[in-house]
Amino acid sequence: MPKVLSPIERRIYNFVVDYLKRETYQPSIREIGSRFGIRSTKTVTEYLQSLQRKGYLDRTRSRSRALKILGLDLSPETYTIPVYRDPIPDHWEEVDTQYDLDRGLACSPDCFLVRINGDHLQSAGILDGDLLLVEPCDKPAPEDTRVSSRDGRIELERNSSNNPEDDGSGGGNGATLDRLLGVARGVVRTFRDGS
Repeated sequence: MPKVLSPIERRIYNFVVDYLKRETYQPSIREIGSRFGIRSTKTVTEYLQSLQRKGYLDRTRSRSRALKILGLDLSPETYTIPVYRDPIPDHWEEVDTQYDLDRGLACSPDCFLVRINGDHLQSAGILDGDLLLVEPCDKPAPEDTRVSSRDGRIELERNSSNNPEDDGSGGGNGATLDRLLGVARGVVRTFRDGS
């Protein structure tokens, strides 16, 4: 299973994927460096090596533009979204799986899914086994539903505060949430046969 990427690794990975979808060939190391303001080709190479170690791409060292994206549909209409398990550990070590979602549903390549475990979100219509689509966001808009992790469990909270001083880190009722993960963008449910 692929390991979790750092923010810069995720941005480089998304750039390579989007470049491949758009141009049908891989970006050069210099093009990647130029896109992210990295002057050293060695630094870009180290990021690519990290992506390779984490299972996101394969590289052929002796060839120019020799990047191969692993386990990814390169259709320009989809994003490959990682799936994590609930409860969320303090450090997200491994991606449970990945799904290719239509860009109309996954509004950003940085979105992720959390597989809900248990019935603690049933009052919000989210059932055990559902996949909650989350868009990372530091400052939720007033109409957004916040997704946070409290003691490792996913919690939802309607961002009902219209207070411009609200920094997006806690609830409108004075509740403090352990970690704001982002905002809810949807739920993916598979129908089970009940057996």
